[in-house]
Amino acid sequence: MARLAVTFDVAADLLATWGLEARPADLDARGENTRILAERVPRGVVFGIVPYNWPFNLAAHKLAPALATGNTVVLKASPLAPLCAMELGRIVHEAGCPPGVLNVWNGSTEDADRILDDPRISMLSFTGSEKVGWALKRRFWDRPVILELGGDARAIVMPDADLARAARLIALGGYGYAGQVCISVQHVLVHASVYAEFRDRLAQETQNCPTGDPEDEATVCGPLITLEAASKARRLVDESGATVIAGGGGEGALMRPTLLEGVPEGCALATEEAFAPVLTLAPFDTLEEAAARVNRSRFGIHAGVFTRDHAVAEQAFRLLDVGGVVVNESPSLRFDVMPYGGVRRSGFGREGIREAMDEMTTPKTLVLRV
Repeated sequence: MARLAVTFDVAADLLATWGLEARPADLDARGENTRILAERVPRGVVFGIVPYNWPFNLAAHKLAPALATGNTVVLKASPLAPLCAMELGRIVHEAGCPPGVLNVWNGSTEDADRILDDPRISMLSFTGSEKVGWALKRRFWDRPVILELGGDARAIVMPDADLARAARLIALGGYGYAGQVCISVQHVLVHASVYAEFRDRLAQETQNCPTGDPEDEATVCGPLITLEAASKARRLVDESGATVIAGGGGEGALMRPTLLEGVPEGCALATEEAFAPVLTLAPFDTLEEAAARVNRSRFGIHAGVFTRDHAVAEQAFRLLDVGGVVVNESPSLRFDVMPYGGVRRSGFGREGIREAMDEMTTPKTLVLRV
């Protein structure tokens, strides 16, 4: 909720310097007595679709940039968390939003299809699954689209890392919110020289991870959103044939943190987004080898690198083909002011308040002879 407020505040603050730019005409001999102004103008009606896992702040990342830049919005709530989006819409209207500018809606997939077919929709901003997102982009081919989709974030632990801190942060990044975050850690790559020690530390963090009732503030890993989601995650683990090092088990929608090693290349758990409290562990010998593994994934939002060596951090930043590299923190870390998005199947376009304001507007040029 605090980040929700920050998201709206930043969008408002950016308007002080954003949206109108003078360009030099006198670089061209024909530009004498000429002014060039480039202004970013709203696209029109933004259709935003939000997921269940961060139903307030992910909605804010659609609403704040769109409203700040003069667009109107139709916001489709997740059917698994519709009341949050409805409540946010009510608050925005109570703050003075004119009727019709923001329309929060909890409707069916069939009705969403009718909205997409409406030529008055100028842009689509979607956060959700890979399968649905790319299908929407193919359908919405003639208008701008932002896609924030899935990921299988990897953390790389170098031999000079603070192993205790890395294990603690990776456990939080993999098991927090039951792993239901698109930049949740899923795969951990550890330098062979410290693999055994780190394996023991991460196993201990897995065993000690507070799990259970989400209404208990001490809980890190609560239940998954549905029984079906939990069943899918358990199936990924079972079918992988990997060895459970620590954790595992649970019943109903509650899946206990699970640490695995020996995950075969090419199995579903190695190639798909688990979206569950599951971590896989594997050794590597060189940073180049670890980066190549990260880059082979069809996803690529964030990657984490744990090292005390600034030169290694810089090298990793250049080698890793992802939307963002997080050093000495879990790749699940996100600040609302930063550009955010993925490469390959993880998405298209960028969020982050400034970047979304650019995406939700188009440049319009005024050439003025004076």
